[in-house]
Amino acid sequence: MRRRTFTALLAAAPTLAMAAPGVRIRPGDDPAHWAPLTPHKWAFGHGQVVLTERGEAPEGPRRPYEYAIVRQGPDFGQLRCTAEVRIDEPVTRDDRDVVLIFGYRSPTRFYYAHLSQDNTIYPHNGLFVVDDADRLRIDDQWDGTTGAPPAIDDTDWHHVRLDHDPATGRIAVHLDGSPEPLLTATDTRLPGGRAGFGSFDNHGRIRELTLTGRPA
Repeated sequence: MRRRTFTALLAAAPTLAMAAPGVRIRPGDDPAHWAPLTPHKWAFGHGQVVLTERGEAPEGPRRPYEYAIVRQGPDFGQLRCTAEVRIDEPVTRDDRDVVLIFGYRSPTRFYYAHLSQDNTIYPHNGLFVVDDADRLRIDDQWDGTTGAPPAIDDTDWHHVRLDHDPATGRIAVHLDGSPEPLLTATDTRLPGGRAGFGSFDNHGRIRELTLTGRPA
């Protein structure tokens, strides 16, 4: 999967009708702007936020093992999240993933987009909600056996755009400037919240994260 040029990214048509932005946050690599679950597993610098070690399964509902939540700025309602992400695991490992977290209310209530090179099992490469219970798959692309085409099948950087409108429940994820979303869903369980980045039991990194939208 190849990245498109910055011009192409700007030209990609939006999927959701985003309101005029009220708040724009760029947390960068300042550790004061991030709240990781396990601080010693993270590194901050050179414009990147890096999960350097695999996480461990937490107690309670099945959900991503390790992540860092953006503490800068407000809880978001309507949100557009753009970033570049990379999976640092070798491609020989089929379960490679990173996750973008959004609508974060608590450690057991949030949405996440799972970006993986595998799309053949329930927990991989899709959109999910954790609502005080094991993660539930909500994306339109999952047919019971196969999901959307693999999001990331290499160790390159990939541009991601995630749009979330809690009022309608619409969620869309675009990869590498594609005008067509890779993942879509409609779910109104959570009214918005904070955003973050992490993984289940892999490691990776994020840079150029921008959160644009309106406070919840």
